[in-house]
Amino acid sequence: MSTYKNLIGKNVNFLTTDPDNDAAEGQIWYNSTAGVFKDLIVSEAWSSSAGLLNPGYARGGAGASQTDGMIFGGQNPGGYFNTTNEYNGSGFSAGGNLNTAKSGLSGAGTVPAGLAFGGRTSPTAFLNESEEYNGSSWSEGNNLNTARAYMGEAGTQTAAVAVGGYSNPPATKHAVVEQYNGTSWSETGSDYPGNMYDLQGAGTLTAAVFAGGTPGSPPYAPGLTTEYDGTNFTTAATMGTAAYNAGMFGTQTSAIFAGGVNNSSSPIATSQKYDGTTWTTTPSMASARNGLGAFGADATAGLMGGGVPVTNTTQEFTRSINVVTGAAFSSGGSLNTGRRNSAGAGSQTAGLVFGGTLSPSSETANSETYNGTSFSEDNNLNSARGGLAGAGVSTAALAFGGSFEPGGPYAMNESEEYNGTSWSEGNNLNSGRSTLAGAGTQTAGLGFGAGSPSKNLTEEYDGTNWSVGGTLNTARDQLAGCGTQTAGLAFGGMIPSFSNATEEYNGTAWTSVNNLLIAERKLAGAGAQTQGFAMGGQGPVAPVNLTQQYDGTSWITSASLGTARYSLDGLGETQAETMAFGGGPAQTGTEEFTAETTALNIKTITTS
Repeated sequence: MSTYKNLIGKNVNFLTTDPDNDAAEGQIWYNSTAGVFKDLIVSEAWSSSAGLLNPGYARGGAGASQTDGMIFGGQNPGGYFNTTNEYNGSGFSAGGNLNTAKSGLSGAGTVPAGLAFGGRTSPTAFLNESEEYNGSSWSEGNNLNTARAYMGEAGTQTAAVAVGGYSNPPATKHAVVEQYNGTSWSETGSDYPGNMYDLQGAGTLTAAVFAGGTPGSPPYAPGLTTEYDGTNFTTAATMGTAAYNAGMFGTQTSAIFAGGVNNSSSPIATSQKYDGTTWTTTPSMASARNGLGAFGADATAGLMGGGVPVTNTTQEFTRSINVVTGAAFSSGGSLNTGRRNSAGAGSQTAGLVFGGTLSPSSETANSETYNGTSFSEDNNLNSARGGLAGAGVSTAALAFGGSFEPGGPYAMNESEEYNGTSWSEGNNLNSGRSTLAGAGTQTAGLGFGAGSPSKNLTEEYDGTNWSVGGTLNTARDQLAGCGTQTAGLAFGGMIPSFSNATEEYNGTAWTSVNNLLIAERKLAGAGAQTQGFAMGGQGPVAPVNLTQQYDGTSWITSASLGTARYSLDGLGETQAETMAFGGGPAQTGTEEFTAETTALNIKTITTS
C-alpha cells in the first residue's frame, strides 16, 4: 500500500502554526494547535480592482498580461468617447486618445503595440477604420474592407484577425473574416460558420478561439465555439453557458469567457474556462454585466472592466495558491446628521466630522466623532458654517473658513480648535473665504484656495496665528487637499471651469506636478503628499464614484466609491486609513477604504 510520502514525495508534517509561504503548496500537515489536518490548494476567484477613468460599455481591450493592458473607446449615456485606460497592475492611468470616439470596436495586441478596429459612432454610422498604438498615441492605419462593429478578434498589431460583426443600414449580420498584417486588411475567403456578432475571441492569428455571439434571432445565444488556425475554422465544444456580448481573454488552450447576455436581455455573472477541449465553470464575477473590455495572459490571470449596467468598475481573475481580496470601499457607520460641504479630521477608527450644509440649504454647527463603527454626537462648533476646511486629528482638530447662507457672512475668517471635548475660538484667518482646502495639524495647519477674491491664497497656522504663505499657481475654489504644512498636496477645483491641476507645497512655495486623471470639483482628499487620495466629486456631466491615488509622482485610479457623490469630504493621514463621508444633497452615508490583501489559500481537511 502506497503512503503519502511515496505518492507525493513529502511527509505529513506536525506543526503548531500554519506555513506562511508558498513552499507548502501540495503538502498536508497536522496543525497541533487547532487539532486538524490542513493543506494549501490552488484557488480561482474574481476580485475587485481599480476603476476605469470613465463609466462605459462596448469597449476595446488589449494586453498580454494581467498587469500590463489597456481598455479604450466605448460609450455611456453621455455619448461616445475616445479615452484610453492603461493598467499597470495597480491602477489605470490616461493613455493617448483614439483619433475617433467610438464604441463596439475591437482590440488586439499589447500596450506599446496595440490595434483598434471597427466600431460605430452612432446607431447608423459604422466604421471600417483601424488605429495603431505605440504606447503613447494612436495613429491611423489602413481600413477594414467591411465597415462593422461587435466583431470577434485575436492576435497582435502586426498579425490580427477580425471575425463576424454587425452593421446598419441595412441591418446586416456578417460572417466575413479579415486578417491584418501590420499594413493592410485582406479578406480570407474563409467565412465564419454563422452570421454572428457580439462574439468574443482570444489567442493569436494562427491559434485563436472564438466563443459566444448571436445571430440576432432565436436562439439568441447558440453557444458556438470555434478554433481558428489562420486559415480554417473548426467547430469545438459547445459552451457550458451560452452567452454573447461578454468579455474574453487568454489563449486558444487557456481562455476565460465571462459575463454577457444569455437568452434574455439581462446580463449574467457566469464565468467559464476553455482548455482547448472543454468548457468548465469557474467562480462567477462579483456582479452581472455585459459589454466588457478585457485583457489578460491566459486562464490564470486577466481583467475585465466596464459594461452594462453602466459602470467604471473592474474585476481581476486569478488562479493562484493565494486568495486575493481586492482593494475596496465598504459602508461605514452612518452620520447622525446628513450633510455636504463639511470637514473632517482623524482616521477610520478615530474620526471627527464637523460643520456642513443641510438640505434644504442651511448651515450646521453639528460635530460628530467616529470610533470605527458608529458616530456619536459631540459638542458643536461655535459657528455654523458650510464650505469650511479642517486639519489635525480627532482629539486636536482645527476648523477654519466657510460660509453661512442665507444672510451671510458668505466668506468667514473664523477658526476654531477642538481639544477632544469642545471647540474654542482661535485667531482668525487673514482673509475670509469658503470652499477652500485644508491640510496639516492643529499647530501646523495649512489652508489654500477658496472663493473670490482669494482663490490662490495660502495661509499657514502655527497654533496661534495665521500668516500668508506661497500662492497657488492655479487659482481655484472647490478643490481638495491633504498632507502637511511642509508637504502639502492640492488638486482639482474650479478656475472657473473644471480643473485637474495638482500642486505640491514644500512649506514655502507650490510646484505644479502631474495632473489628476479627470478634471473635477467638489471632491474629497485624504492621505499624505506621497500617498494622496482623491475621492468622488463632480465632473462636467455628473457626480463620479472614481477615486485616484497619488504616489508622489503620478495619479492612477483606485477602487471606486460605492456611491457616486460630490461635495463630500474625507479624512485619514494615509491611504490605508482613508474614509469618505457625506455629500450632496445631504447624505449620511460613509465609506471606508481597505487596501488589497493576499493570503495563502489554506484549507482544513474534512471527511465530508
